[in-house]
Amino acid sequence: MTGARLLVDADAIAANTRLFASLTAGELMAVVKAQGYGAGAGLVARTALEAGATRLGVTSVAEALALRVAGIDAPILSWLNPIDADFSAAIAHDIDLAAPGVAHLDAVRRAARGLGRPARVHLQVDCGLAREGCPPELWPQLLAVAAAASARGELDVVGVMGHLSSADDPADPANRRERTRFAHALRLARAAGLFVPLRHLAATSATLTQPGARHSMCRVGAGLVGIDPTGTHRLRGALALEAQIVDVRDVAAGTPVGYGHSWLAPRATRLALVAAGYADGVPRTATTDAAVLVSGRRRPIVGRVSMDQFVVDLDGAPALPGEYVTVFGPGDRGEPTVAEWAAWCGTIPNEIVTGVGPRVERMPVAASAPLAVAR
Repeated sequence: MTGARLLVDADAIAANTRLFASLTAGELMAVVKAQGYGAGAGLVARTALEAGATRLGVTSVAEALALRVAGIDAPILSWLNPIDADFSAAIAHDIDLAAPGVAHLDAVRRAARGLGRPARVHLQVDCGLAREGCPPELWPQLLAVAAAASARGELDVVGVMGHLSSADDPADPANRRERTRFAHALRLARAAGLFVPLRHLAATSATLTQPGARHSMCRVGAGLVGIDPTGTHRLRGALALEAQIVDVRDVAAGTPVGYGHSWLAPRATRLALVAAGYADGVPRTATTDAAVLVSGRRRPIVGRVSMDQFVVDLDGAPALPGEYVTVFGPGDRGEPTVAEWAAWCGTIPNEIVTGVGPRVERMPVAASAPLAVAR
């Protein structure tokens, strides 16, 4: 571990989960891929399940199996795997699997036959991203193969899933087109004799803003930790990244700081060296606007962020070695938010929170000291 820690407010995750559960009459899948958006997959999974989520979602079989090893027995869906993934282990541990095409479906069928038990499958249709999912022109073929395998008892087709390309912008016309494509895919599934209980298209953004995308289940990931890509709802920020000061020094005007001497002290000042860097979730790509909270004051990061450390211009702010600065948090104390860091780095909040490195200690915050509400 380094001198950095990520405070995780389980109460905030629970409150966000309850909000999303209230928006749908169907089921809520808590998506805990990428270590629960940086917060810790097990903690987010357990908290969300207790607060109203009924299922969990991850990308890989490995992520799903890790949840089983952690003692979580809720239904889990894994939806992004290479064709030679360990589908046998997934089926043996009651993990649902997505099939984006006939080749993947055949691989799952073979694994199921080897185990002598059917696999639970969600057929995945591409609604407009040209990423994962079956292209619309191949969808009838996938349905026919799935229906035949289901009739033979090799598969239990329990779901049809898709994803929206532009849900962050509710007004984008692509949303209507892609909802229509998904509805057509469902009609074709019914015509093929597949009557699936789990029909899921909406992720965080569409769950918040598009009732027509909710169907019988919604998948929410970023929203659980307080990220609203649409800017339409008040969610509770669940994460705060803090790092310790390891040294404080006074420098003269003109003193160069960091690799390449990209910053020169414009005056005599005091600098703090902080024990966190881009390996811990402090992006090197941030602009010169990037700042942290030190003793209740925002102070700028100066010089380049290194792998393990960065420097802050204190300019009179009191600070001692061993004290923690706040890199990002909910924003209630004046600290930078995840959204601000995303803007400074030209990216999205999801990348900021999932960039918190594995050597950063994840620390659940006690219910008596929750992180505050932030937009």
